[in-house]
Amino acid sequence: MADAVIVSTARTPIGKAFRGIFNDTHGADMGAHVIKHAAERAKLDLGEVEDVLMGCAAPEGTTGSNVARVAAIRAGAPVSVSGATVNRFCSSGLQTISMAAQRVLVDKVPVMIAGGLESVSLVQGPPGGNKNRLVNPWVQEHVPGIYHSM
Repeated sequence: MADAVIVSTARTPIGKAFRGIFNDTHGADMGAHVIKHAAERAKLDLGEVEDVLMGCAAPEGTTGSNVARVAAIRAGAPVSVSGATVNRFCSSGLQTISMAAQRVLVDKVPVMIAGGLESVSLVQGPPGGNKNRLVNPWVQEHVPGIYHSM
């Protein structure tokens, strides 16, 4: 049986909610930053990735619209790379790592990216009703079809 191994890690620095350095940074941009740098550290071409799984406790507003896939595209992955956002509240990121390992072990998927992201500063308002900065401007300009409904 194949082993599932973590070959690279990355994270954004910690900032203060609502007033720190990331208080106006789109959630997909933060996710893209860590995806890109984790892939570079592993000398991985993002085109080799089967799926990007990202956990998010509040997948709405700036972290909505399947932020995992939007972040992957923003990181430079081709549109052939799929993505899924998982909500398990405080264990969302850990859940995606477990799911990625399972895909490697059971489905024989060679390369997965998994992790978690939040944008506390930009996810505001009532749960489920937050549309604040839903669309990432760079992704909208370069891959406009990503926001079209199925």
